[in-house]
This record gives sequence, C-alpha cells and structure tokens, in this order.
Amino acid sequence: MKRLLCSLALLAAMCGGGKAQSTQTPEGLQRYVPVLPEVREKFWKIDPKTGYAMKPVGGGVYVITDDGWQSAFLVTDDGVIVFDAPESYGAKIPSAIASVTNKPIKMLIYSHIHRDHIGGSAAFKDMKGLRIVASSGVAEFLKEQNDPNRLAPNEVYDSKKTIRLGGKTVELSVHHYHSNEGDSFIYVPEAKFLMAIDCVTSGYIPFSGFDITTNFDQYLKVFDELLAYDFNTFVGGHLTDIGTRKDVEETKEFTLDVYQTVRRIHNHLDQPAVVAEAAKIVGPDNEFLLFKVLLDRVTDLAVAELKPRWINRLAGTDVWIDTHVRTALVYVRWDDKAGGTEPLNDFEKAEVGPWLP
Repeated sequence: MKRLLCSLALLAAMCGGGKAQSTQTPEGLQRYVPVLPEVREKFWKIDPKTGYAMKPVGGGVYVITDDGWQSAFLVTDDGVIVFDAPESYGAKIPSAIASVTNKPIKMLIYSHIHRDHIGGSAAFKDMKGLRIVASSGVAEFLKEQNDPNRLAPNEVYDSKKTIRLGGKTVELSVHHYHSNEGDSFIYVPEAKFLMAIDCVTSGYIPFSGFDITTNFDQYLKVFDELLAYDFNTFVGGHLTDIGTRKDVEETKEFTLDVYQTVRRIHNHLDQPAVVAEAAKIVGPDNEFLLFKVLLDRVTDLAVAELKPRWINRLAGTDVWIDTHVRTALVYVRWDDKAGGTEPLNDFEKAEVGPWLP
C-alpha cells in the first residue's frame, strides 16, 4: 500500500505539468509577484476625465493609451492618419486628435483583425471620404464578419504599401507572426516610429502563448524583421509604456531562450522511460494520459528552469511562462526540425534524474 501511495503521488506530480498557480483563491493570487517597480514607474498617467493619456513622440506622431491598449496617429500638412482604433477607447480618438490639430482625419489603418485593436472604428463611420486601409487577408475576414464595430476596409493591399500624405510617409508591410489573416508593420520613417501589434510589450513578457500566435515559426523571425527598421519609438499595442529597440531585443532574447530550453529538454528526455514509469501506475491503455504525462514533464522542467532567469527581468513571467513553454513545445514536437544536440545543463542533470538516458 505504501508503495502504491508513493507511486500515485509521483503520478500526480508528473501530471501537474506546468500548471500556473491558482487565480481562483486569494492565496493563489497573492503568490504571483507584483509588477516590477521599474515597470510600474513607467505607467502613463491616465486622465480620469478622458480615460486615456496621449504623448507626442516626434515627427508628427502621437501615441494614445489607456494603460491597457495603445494606438497612434500621424498629423500631416494635409490631414491625419490614424493607426488602429481600440475597442476600449476608439470612440475618444477623434476628440483626442481635435485637441492637438484642426486637420481632418483622412485615413484609418488597421494592423490586424482583432476586435480589441480595431473594435472602436465605428466612431469613424460618418467621416466622409475616409480611407480605411487594411491588408487583403484582414479585408476578406472583416467582410465575412460584417461587424458594425469594425468598419470594412475600402483600400486593400497584398504585401506592401507606401502612403504619402502632407509631406509624410507611412510604409506598410504584411507579416504572419500572430494572426492567420496577417499583421501589418506600420512605419513612419520621418519619425523613426514603428508599430507592430502583439509581439513586444515594453517591460513585460509577451501575452499568453506568445501573443496567442498561430504561427510560432514566423514569430521566431519577427524580431529580426523589426530590428531591420531604423526606429527609436516602438508601439506594441498593449499596456503601460511605449518601447525602444532594447525592448525588441530583450523580447527576442526571451523568446529564443524559451524555444531553445524547451527544445533541449524535449530532445534529451528519455521519453519511453517517462511513459513506462507512468504506465506502471495507470496501465498502458490510457494513451492520452500517458502522452499528457510526457508533455507535462517537459513543461515542468522548462518552466522550473526559465522562471528564475526571467522573473526579475520582465513583468508577468510567472503569469504566462507556462503558456509560452506549451506553445514552444507544440512547435518543437510537431513542426521543428528533428534532433538536437544541445548539451544538458547542471539543472537538467539534477532534475530529470532517472528519466535521462
């Protein structure tokens, strides 16, 4: 009986793979670390009357945020170009623009399809002659959705587009690091301003599952694509501050660390031994459970290694690290090239124990 209880305890630990601590109890919530002080210091001061804050970042570009979402607009000699209209405060963007210029709004550019970033565009529906610009993938999706809160684009491009208005230039290019329909980089060279939504959040690790990416292979490449631009100001669409090249570089470092750690652990684990150990307890026929044991084991080891490296560097590490590991694990197991000869580190040698070959 004692042997059975020990075996059941072992299985419970094995099947607990990568579980984040509870968010459903006060005790569980209190175990998450607070936002890092250096990140909290950069929170924008939201005007309680308007519900947003706005800052000029040079070259005619203004960034707007409610400390949850971010968008921007460009003032030119001939009118204003708006970049996204978030669901949370999109209705307030026209008045925000009117507070800094009397130029008319001429254009609204969509970064991608998600409601939280363009679901406030209905505020622009009565603007005559408004050009609503989106990539072809985004335009097709929105046409099918027929969502009154996301106005249908009337100007569509396939891969790249250059817009010139009032002495200013906006360069658009389509990438596929996030949503199936494509995501646009928005670049204003005169302002050295780059906007790419849902890949880099200044001061934080990415949102759940690497920003709920549908293509982790392309996500791994997005940072070099961003860094190829000459920019000083970066807007990633979320939370509490705008970013710089350093934020892109740091998120690249984090992403590659997760990928390489998961790949190393997965490829060196004695997977038949892990499954066989669990099968001694539950039998060989519950194959879904046995496979979950294996995936959970990789997840647990990767989270335990990665969390200490990043918990004091990027906010939200303990909130989302398990989801990032899972996203990387899906890619490593099913999409990535086979093999891997990365050497084990001391942590793995000590923790994997008898399941190593």
